[in-house]
Amino acid sequence: MYGGIKLDIHPFQAVEGEVAEELLEQSKVMYLTGFSYLEGDKSHSMGEWLLSKANELIPLGGYVEGKSASETDTSDADTYAMILAAQANDENEVGADGQLVNGEDDSAQTLHTAGVPLDTSIEKMSDFNYLISNFYAVDSSTMIRPDELKGEELLSKNMKINQETDGPKILVYHTHSQEMFADSVEGDPSTSIVGVGDYLTELLNHTYQIQTLHHTGVYDLINGELDRSKAYDMAKPDIQKILEENPTIEVVIDLHRDGVNEGTHLVTEVNGKQTAQIMFFNGLSKTRANGEIDYLANPYIQDNLAFSLQMQVAANNKYPGFARRIYLRGYRYNMHFMPKSLLIEAGAQTNTVEEMKNAMEVLADLLHTVLIE
Repeated sequence: MYGGIKLDIHPFQAVEGEVAEELLEQSKVMYLTGFSYLEGDKSHSMGEWLLSKANELIPLGGYVEGKSASETDTSDADTYAMILAAQANDENEVGADGQLVNGEDDSAQTLHTAGVPLDTSIEKMSDFNYLISNFYAVDSSTMIRPDELKGEELLSKNMKINQETDGPKILVYHTHSQEMFADSVEGDPSTSIVGVGDYLTELLNHTYQIQTLHHTGVYDLINGELDRSKAYDMAKPDIQKILEENPTIEVVIDLHRDGVNEGTHLVTEVNGKQTAQIMFFNGLSKTRANGEIDYLANPYIQDNLAFSLQMQVAANNKYPGFARRIYLRGYRYNMHFMPKSLLIEAGAQTNTVEEMKNAMEVLADLLHTVLIE
């Protein structure tokens, strides 16, 4: 009984994603029009309230009840494995249009910057609609509310690192170490994303005098075969150990390359050089279908968002067109290690190694801008 109306709701079985969401939306329209909900708590929309209640009835919603993986039953453990696999596989498949790549080749296109920076005044950046429309691509599987994306607050967070202590300040690593480029040489890691990470580390250490560690652990090979399904989980203990052994580290960067349709070339021109574009990627640890993902909780989501937005604004102001829109998706992507965590998609498989290294020169300068200047 709710609001004087009896709701005859039966558990949905094998209903997921957009189908469940649409059914819930129609239930709201049919049964709850004009009635109040969550008396005294207006922090969530009607749709979110309905979604949370429906998740109590949907088997796949079981993982939002706060249980750890070890406490789940077999069904929940299978769901957890599914979530980890989805997290590992679709993070690096975002096309130039801000949508997940469908595997089909699109018409050939080379994306160049117009060279015109966007307005990043506090007045503009405090407008949620302006922020979303100009700086973000939000995946259809997730959502973000205005109270979670306050531009003025995110831009005011202090991202400077402590320069008074000795020791490494930045950790660079690669959850997907096997990512290659258009002219990579098979078996030569110097031409892979790891080699690109070497160059970024060299620039940070020597050109910008920011002590940086480069971890080259491999997490996307299992028995010699490419397998990303457990890459984030496999990387986690090693990264945590490095951070425990190096307490001066303040910044964690997981450097990837994107995966786009073969006809797309993500390139711009910076200082006369053909330069791969980059994209900052944030996980929100929640999806539209299942709400908050307690298995993948991240206490630093707001800090992560602040860091990527400040990097995006710096890129917009100094190198307009270099950074694609920040991509927001569900899951966590191991961004819970540090408040200043970045997942960067640099270029794609259609870029050359030289274009990637040129991008690292720009990225290193932007990190110096945000962390030091």
